[in-house]
Amino acid sequence: MTLQKLFLTFGGAGLSPNAPGTVGTLASLPVGLALLYYLGMETLFMATLAITIIGIFEINKYEKNTGMHDQQHIVIDEAAGMWLSLMVAHSTAITMTYPYAQWLAILFSFAAFRLFDIWKPSTIGWIDRELKGGMGVMLDDVLAGIAGGLLSALLLIGLEKIL
Repeated sequence: MTLQKLFLTFGGAGLSPNAPGTVGTLASLPVGLALLYYLGMETLFMATLAITIIGIFEINKYEKNTGMHDQQHIVIDEAAGMWLSLMVAHSTAITMTYPYAQWLAILFSFAAFRLFDIWKPSTIGWIDRELKGGMGVMLDDVLAGIAGGLLSALLLIGLEKIL
């Protein structure tokens, strides 16, 4: 496997025959958590920015070589979206006083990101349909990650009000 394919498939997770997007998201979650808890939010943000920018260029090269747009096995975009969702949810959860807020932030950020990544409402869907190349592949997941993180934050805040 080439280094490019290893990167684009997030270490091969995108090569799963079933639900490669979900598998890629699941594979990126422990990596994102490790970066967040051991190296901090700033490092996770910089890693997300790096894989997003590198992803745009590598997807452009890959699509030029293969002639195909947004292949299912490309899941580096899911990693970027998942990490953004996780960052927003985590930022909210650290202010919570109830037990298990951090665990709920992880669960909510995963579920909400997948919801927006699959559903693709509004601008997320427009980007997915209209933007070509690496920008189109990466940016719909970036927006889905932000939306997922915001929904997760709202859910966490709502739970705090109830509990």
